[in-house]
Amino acid sequence: MYSPEFNHNDVELISRETAFKGFFSLDRLVVKHRLYQGGWSQPFTRELFCRGQAAGVLLHDPARGQVVMVEQFRVGLLDDPAQSPWALELVAGMLDGDESPQAMAIREIHEETGLTVTNLQFICEYYNSPGGSDERISVYYGQVDASLAGGIHGLAEEHENIKVIVMSVADAVAAMARGKINNAMAIIALQWLQLHHANNS
Repeated sequence: MYSPEFNHNDVELISRETAFKGFFSLDRLVVKHRLYQGGWSQPFTRELFCRGQAAGVLLHDPARGQVVMVEQFRVGLLDDPAQSPWALELVAGMLDGDESPQAMAIREIHEETGLTVTNLQFICEYYNSPGGSDERISVYYGQVDASLAGGIHGLAEEHENIKVIVMSVADAVAAMARGKINNAMAIIALQWLQLHHANNS
């Protein structure tokens, strides 16, 4: 079974400082690490985008063959003229304090859709962009009654304006294939759904 050749004992953190703190923060680190060919690297600087831990949930109605997703403005898409800055995504959010990913998922489902989830299942956990960010994402699957879904949701104090979108599994998979669903969390979850719920299209 695979395991990395090195671990935390093979890295020396020489210094770390907060370079920027706003909605998110950016740390500047000076590190050195062991080399595969032996010895140590020279000290070098890396900026780390400190995003924290997040979780998202694919909401599925197996009786109707539908998924419930959300559409909202995303500043990260502004510089891409080929994409709308409004993204179709899973219900998702950042963990608050000591909150567990499961508790966060249930809280965000209520805030962003008003729905009650059942049969919450863990899909996977991954790092979104480990070359420069510490963001760790837990992905879940949950079942809902899609006939109750709709409307505009979100917390005004967090500048959220979230539209609930209900679509067939087949339409969601087609949107993913056309690049209209273009974020890793949603792609991973929909591909998992294809593998594990192939008949609910």
